[in-house]
Amino acid sequence: MKIEITPIAYIESEFIDNTRKITKDTISKITLSDEFTEEAFHGIENLNYLEIIWYFHLSGKTIKTMGHPRGDKNREKRGIFALRSPHRPNHIATTIVKLIKREGKTITVYGLDAINGSPVIDIKPADRIMKERGL
Repeated sequence: MKIEITPIAYIESEFIDNTRKITKDTISKITLSDEFTEEAFHGIENLNYLEIIWYFHLSGKTIKTMGHPRGDKNREKRGIFALRSPHRPNHIATTIVKLIKREGKTITVYGLDAINGSPVIDIKPADRIMKERGL
């Protein structure tokens, strides 16, 4: 089975490549692709948290079964599905972020650990998830 996914938006962040440690302690912008109007964000400003599903577009290699957490060889190996590595079988990532503001087709978020230019696959409300976590 082949799955085709088209990006809905792109990420603008301070991380231009993966040569330095990427952290969640940063502010990023997500701008919708040309095929979407700003109506796609209608009501999003009423949310506090969003789940961003995006693609590790610069992750060339794939860990098939096991790897060290954060690539630290001093830490015990884990199975790929017990890691948050970008070297996943399908290079898909998900992060819950804090929504800061919306301006037209662009939202500004806090906590997105993505490289500049990363394609966004989907955006979903995450307020209920965070409420369940007590946040």
